[in-house]
Formats: sequence, C-alpha cells, structure tokens
Amino acid sequence: EYVFLLAFIVGVIKILLGIFRIGFVMNFVSHPVLSAFMSASALIIAFGQTKYLLGYQIEGDKVHEIILSIIRNVEKINPATFIIGILSIFLLVVFRSKVRKILFRHTNLSTSVVTLIVSGSPLIVVLLGVLVTWLGHLDETKGVRIVGAIPTGLPTITFPTLDTEKSMALMPTALTIVFVSVVESIAVAKALASKRRKAIDSNQELIALGAANIAASFTSGYPVTGGFARSVVNDQAGAITGLASIITAFAIALIVMWFTPLFYYLPQAVLAATVIVAVLSLFKPNEVFRIWKVNRTDAVVWMVTFLFVLFEGIEIGIMVGVLLSLVLFLWRTSRPHIAIVGRVGQSEHFRNILRHKVKTCPEILAIRIDESLYFANTRYLEDFLLRMISERPEVKHLILICSAINFIDASALETLESLILELRSAGVEFYMAEVKGPVMDELKRAGFIEFIGSDRIFLSTHEAMNSLGCS
Repeated sequence: EYVFLLAFIVGVIKILLGIFRIGFVMNFVSHPVLSAFMSASALIIAFGQTKYLLGYQIEGDKVHEIILSIIRNVEKINPATFIIGILSIFLLVVFRSKVRKILFRHTNLSTSVVTLIVSGSPLIVVLLGVLVTWLGHLDETKGVRIVGAIPTGLPTITFPTLDTEKSMALMPTALTIVFVSVVESIAVAKALASKRRKAIDSNQELIALGAANIAASFTSGYPVTGGFARSVVNDQAGAITGLASIITAFAIALIVMWFTPLFYYLPQAVLAATVIVAVLSLFKPNEVFRIWKVNRTDAVVWMVTFLFVLFEGIEIGIMVGVLLSLVLFLWRTSRPHIAIVGRVGQSEHFRNILRHKVKTCPEILAIRIDESLYFANTRYLEDFLLRMISERPEVKHLILICSAINFIDASALETLESLILELRSAGVEFYMAEVKGPVMDELKRAGFIEFIGSDRIFLSTHEAMNSLGCS
C-alpha cells in the first residue's frame, strides 16, 4: 500500500514540476557530464549482467567489486551458460556489423526489410536460445539458468489510498526518488536524442514521467522512470518515435496474457548478452580526448564524473559532475577574458592588440570585456582596469566596450560607480560603447545613465574614438 501511494506522490510531483516548467534545471547537466555518465553507466550495466553471463551469483554492485568477485570465483563459472552468452554476443555483433552488408550485396530485399531483419536480431537470438535450451534440456543437464515460469495475466486496477499522514511520511523518500529518476531519465533521453540530432523538452518529459508513475500506482506498480538499459535496447532495436513504446506495451500485454510459456526456457545469458551489446555501443572513452582538445577543464569534469559514476554510483556521479561544472563555470566567468583593442587600419573595426596589427592612441585606453558583469567578476575587472591605468599614466580616457555584456547585476553596477569615481579622481574619464538594448534599459532604470552622463555612452567604438579625437 505504501509503495503504491509513493508512486502516486512521485507522479504528482513530476507533473507539477513539468507544468511549472522546472525542467530548465536540466540545462545544468553539461555535455561532458552527460557523456561521462553514458560511458560509465554502460560499463556498470554491462558488468552487472556478468552474473547471468557466467552462471553464478556475483557479489558486489560496483564495477571493481564485480571484477574482484569474478577473479576470486573463476571456478564457479558455468561453461554451458558462458558459451551460450558468448555465442549470443557474437551473433548480435555479426548481425549488426555484417548481415546488413551481406543482405544488400547478395539479395534483392528492400532497405526496409533488411532494416527489419537487422533490428530484429535480438528476437532471433532469443528464439534460438529458447530452442537450443529446450531441445537439449540444458537447464537440467548443464545447469543453465533460465527465466522459468512467468506469471500470466494483467494486474487489476486499484486506486491508492490517499492519507495525509502517510503522504507526509513518504514525502522525503518521494522527493529523493523524483530527483534521482528525473536526472537519470532525462540524461538518457538527451543522450539518445543527440544521436539522432533531436532535441527533447524537459518539461514534457517530466509530465510524461509523472503520468507513468500515476498509472503505475493504479496497477500496483512501483515508482518508475526511463531506464538506461531498456532505453538503449529499444534504441538499438531501431525505435525512433514514441509509437515504438506503444507497440512494445501492447506486445508485452499480449505475451503476459497468452504467450509466457514460450519463454520458459529462455536462458538468462541470452538476455544478458542483448543488454551488454546494446549498452556497450554507448561506451565512448575516446570522447574525453576530443573534449581535452577543446577545453581541458571540461575534460577534467568528464573524468571526475566518469570515475564517480563508475565507483560511487549514478546518482552521486551526476551530482558531483553537475556541481563541478557549476564551480568551474563560476571560476571561468569570475576571471573573464579582457582585451585592449585598437583600430584595424583605416576601418571601423577594433581588435585585440595582442593578436592584430592595430593603431592606438596613447591617451585613450579601449577595453573589451568578453563576459556579462556580475558579483563574481566585477572585482577582477576593477583590478585589471586600475592596473592598466597605473601602468599608463598618459591615459586620460577609458572606453569600456560592452558588445559581449548581456546583463549587469546590482553588485557590478555598484562596483562600476565606485570605479568611475576613482578614475575621475585620477583624472581619467570613463565611457561606454556598444551597449546592448536590454542592458541599456537596465542602466536607465538604475539611474546609471544620469550618473555617468548620456554623452559618455556611444553607439560604437568607432564613434567613441572619433569623438575623442582618435581617428
């Protein structure tokens, strides 16, 4: 009863989160975190299937625990089970990598038929496994573990008992389940969607997950989420749209009502092989080297997330990855790139003096900051500007180029005002150029335009330079 009520509460919370559009928080799951999560999860799930592949119970849930358990108990491996598992993996890999080419080369089958055959390879391997085990009585003669009897029939519809006291007692557990399941489910959805260059709506995903949990509570089910392994298997089978899930649901309903005896002799090793082949396609360790070439801090995030997911679990790994991403983001934006610029030839373009041959005027210092201004980076900007002024006593005018500034918060505005007063006391006038419309609106509302003077703000750097006699 408590479990059914828990599923209902989880469903309601997820639907409310979707309705109030809280899905934006998933934007904080960066690509390195997502990529590392997928690779580490693929290994976790693959190693988790080894107990079915080897034919005996393996101790431990973590990858290193499973590896140590296998090494210590090699003598417990069931040879028949292991052979069935390895052959199943071999057949699945061959179907995926070779059969398509062979069918196209030696038959006149259409593309859709070939795709259907290749996508249906897991079903073919399952049927072969059932047939071989049944004919050879491998469960009795060789100790091969099989699925066995599967309960038939659909669950009855029951409504969870809504009780305020019980609901409040379950709320902490429900919130934990919501957080973990949403992060994992949407992370998997994003990863699979990116393979097809699609985008997902996190709020829509939340509502769908909520509806699924409420439906589960009506059918005596546990709280549910988008599973990693099953999602990947579905993707590897060729599923593209949500219609695949509907067809799968109907197929499962038909099977549990009438056809469960057909799967009695299905070896667990075959199911394990199907999962292993599917998830290992998402194990991409080379991704960290590609990320390293682009941004080394992102590569550090990838490696830390990968190790934490692998050795501490998915939930902790994702949280550590997201937290580390945010910390590094704040660190980067607190030390923004700042460039001293000069005019390129006789043009109206201004570029970094360290990268281009440009002309400058000694009494004018034009500074471009490539970041929005907020509480974490204004002190860095202030220190930089004052240092530049102290190193250049001939400077009488300072132009702050705002082309990359998308917002200025209250702390930054306060710092700018004190900086302007400090510059004036040093005999340096402060100007702004290329201020964006929304930023200008904020400055007007804050009274900053009146403080600095509207004649000190220019539409372009070219206009500012000309007005100060540097053409």
